[in-house]
Amino acid sequence: MEDGRRAHIAIVGWACTTLCLVSYAAAFSHGASLSACTDMMPRHLRVQLHSPSNNYVTVHTNMSFYFPGDKVPVTVRSTRDFMGFLLQARKVSNDEIAGTFVFIPPGSKLLTCFEDGDTVTHSDKSLKRNLSFVWKAPDQPIGDIKFFISIVQSYFVYWAKIESAIVAQRGQN
Repeated sequence: MEDGRRAHIAIVGWACTTLCLVSYAAAFSHGASLSACTDMMPRHLRVQLHSPSNNYVTVHTNMSFYFPGDKVPVTVRSTRDFMGFLLQARKVSNDEIAGTFVFIPPGSKLLTCFEDGDTVTHSDKSLKRNLSFVWKAPDQPIGDIKFFISIVQSYFVYWAKIESAIVAQRGQN
């Protein structure tokens, strides 16, 4: 009788642990959480960070400068499939998130870290390689910016804060 009870407790414990882990993993299949806004780090269990300099992803724009209020195209290109991402524009001067995204590709959604639409993340875990976005600069001057993306290849492997070249701000419109 006691052996049967131990087996029953072990099975119930295993089932509860499995359900907790599955629900935790499923939570991130629909995008990054707001807890990633500041440092752009995924909140997965036992993830493995890879060096930003040894990645297979590039984030760039065809513009080397912008004016306040401009719309800037941003392209993310990858030589391998990835599932998740978090994209932001940040001021070079103080690393604050800046501007808003006005166009995002399918499989993406806007997040509000500090203002509506200032961050983009994945909305599903479909495989991705090349993504196009449009970022709108604030109407007031904010200085030079860089785009940053964190990429999640799989639940356990990611690259954080891959950066674009500087996009310099020019005078007012």
